[in-house]
Amino acid sequence: MRARDLLHPRPEGLYCPPGDFFIDPVKPVARALITHGHSDHARAGHGAVLATRETIDIMGLRYGEGFAGSIQAATLGETFDLNGVTVGFHPAGHVLGSAQIAVEHGGIRIVASGDYKRRRDATCAPFEPVACDVFITEATFGLPVFHHPDDRQEIARLLKSVGQFPESAHLVGAYALGKAQRVMKLLREAGFDRPIHIHGALAKLTSYYQGRGIDLGDIEPATLEPGAKSDFAGAIVIGPPSAFADRWARRFPEPISCFASGWMRIRQRAKQRGVELPLIISDHSDWIELTETILETGASEVWVTHGREEALVRWCELAGIAAQPLHLVGYEDEGD
Repeated sequence: MRARDLLHPRPEGLYCPPGDFFIDPVKPVARALITHGHSDHARAGHGAVLATRETIDIMGLRYGEGFAGSIQAATLGETFDLNGVTVGFHPAGHVLGSAQIAVEHGGIRIVASGDYKRRRDATCAPFEPVACDVFITEATFGLPVFHHPDDRQEIARLLKSVGQFPESAHLVGAYALGKAQRVMKLLREAGFDRPIHIHGALAKLTSYYQGRGIDLGDIEPATLEPGAKSDFAGAIVIGPPSAFADRWARRFPEPISCFASGWMRIRQRAKQRGVELPLIISDHSDWIELTETILETGASEVWVTHGREEALVRWCELAGIAAQPLHLVGYEDEGD
């Protein structure tokens, strides 16, 4: 059997003909295996969904009950037989519940990474390399210019600014699933023990993380009562990036705009967004981590998707590894 006979791209997403299922389809299908809960990978309307318990819960929070015809929960390390195809879920280290999906049949094993990171993150299970014949890797930050600094260093910069400008509220833009909770946990690990205020859009997911045993400390709503503007002097307020572009953000005292993202490595992006304190904190692997991961899997072939595909394909070729871009569409950078 050729690898392309086991998995290949279709307009709906990656399809496995012998197993008759899709991985992270972008359109409604009869059976979908979902790597994680970000909306560009996890969509409503499928006939059946197989994913980790956390991913299923997150989809329920985002889309409501009945987001799929039927659901089946997997635990990390568990395997399933789907029409003679062996499917396994392995930690991806991206967000809570994220998984790589291993597909094995006819003597070939393909691992679809979904999105993944290699940095320590106390809010989710760490990435585990899985030996395979073909590794499907993301390439969100698949250029040599991308090297993420230590996230503790970035949090220290934020706390230093809070100390330097006690009259200001620091507004931290962070994606609602994964990044926001990771920033909260990093603040706690750095010794910040005051309340962290959050935008209402983060409330459900943050409560879910806490319900899964992830201690984020005192989390309070970023609700401004009339005449209470000064109450937020020296506060850290976390919300979705879009919230800080509207009138909501201007209600806080002398706000300092921050954004936690791997894209903050690019100064022009920070400038375009009006970010005063860029924090380079990413839930994706950087260039070095991408290339090291490819080698760790031992894959003889690599398929590269949703990101800077050409550079990583070229690196593989120079390393003597067969590689090609998949050109999948419909995936964005929600968790960057």
